Amino acid sequence: MNTIRSRWLSRMAEDIGKNNNLESSAATRRRFWPSVLRWIPTSTDHIINAEKRLLSLVKTPFVQEQVNIGSGPPESRVRWFRSSSNEPRFINTVTFESKDDDSPTLVMVHGYAAAQGFFFRNFDALASRFRVIAIDQLGWGGSSRPDFTCKSTEETEAWFIDSLEEWRKAKNLSNFILLGHSFGGYVASKYALKHPEHVQHLILVGSAGFSPESERITKFLSTWKGSILNRIWESNFTPQKVIRGLGPLGPDIVHRYTSARFVTLTTGERLTESESRLLTDYVYHTLAAKASGELCLKHIFSFGALARLPLLHSSSQWKVPTTFIYGFQDWMNYEGAQEARKHMKVPCEIIRVPQAGHFVFIDNPTGFHSAVFYACRRFLRPDPDTESLPEGLTSA
Repeated sequence: MNTIRSRWLSRMAEDIGKNNNLESSAATRRRFWPSVLRWIPTSTDHIINAEKRLLSLVKTPFVQEQVNIGSGPPESRVRWFRSSSNEPRFINTVTFESKDDDSPTLVMVHGYAAAQGFFFRNFDALASRFRVIAIDQLGWGGSSRPDFTCKSTEETEAWFIDSLEEWRKAKNLSNFILLGHSFGGYVASKYALKHPEHVQHLILVGSAGFSPESERITKFLSTWKGSILNRIWESNFTPQKVIRGLGPLGPDIVHRYTSARFVTLTTGERLTESESRLLTDYVYHTLAAKASGELCLKHIFSFGALARLPLLHSSSQWKVPTTFIYGFQDWMNYEGAQEARKHMKVPCEIIRVPQAGHFVFIDNPTGFHSAVFYACRRFLRPDPDTESLPEGLTSA
């Protein structure tokens, strides 16, 4: 064994000598490791720079800032993520000021495995009527990514709700329209339940948390395949781990996804080559960065994206007028919203947008904007009661 080891070391020394004795040890290691195992670096700076490149497609001027939300929830001995540090946390925020000083404020919250840049096709149109503020939730995008150590559904919900409330205080907002997509809709709903005095209207786009229990999923979980997949789910295995594990192959996988989802297979308005390239770059860096908010998954949802604390059970407590928006091909079922509406004691509308799936705001931005303007007509029109549903949209 020692002879083999000596020969191997001798050959390695000869190779190094041939390439120059001044070659650094780091360069030597790179030469011996296959390039496929090298990591493409990412960081908050990479995310912010990718965000700026993506938002260069937006014509409306905006301000990007890191809003300080402190080191933890107020009146609590538990700091963000149970950290022992007093280090402040920040929420990455972009603001598009409206031309009219009296325009209502629209706060936009992204979904799971996403960030505020996903709304890049919407900012120009929405900023024509609103003061638009979009955020990266704590632990996502360009916001702070502390270690995630929540142990329960209640703790995890408080993490997102309380950080959003501290952000509101830091931004000195009193009343605003709150829009959330998918998981962001779940967070927005829970926030509105806890702080209804600040939310003028709630817009839930393909919102998670309203799907009723599924007999099909229950049956599947009783099979050996379902049992294995459920075990993987409960281990908190996330899609982002796959991207990180693939190293430099990650960007190509993300490109394949964005091209397939928003170009090849879309039922709506395809991304242009420039949009696809910039979105791919942005998505890769937001996914490959340090795991943080993504680890909420198993605490909020059981297998099949079914909420552990369903919003259906809270619908009778709703205090904020609400509009649900779904794409015709959205995998989130609008029937859950219909069931919730039966128990709500506030105005509630459900709007479906054609030629759109779960990312309705990317698939059919024009239809999405029409739905949002209609949902907010009492803030935008002097005679909202005379407004009719825009052509092409369907009321459910």
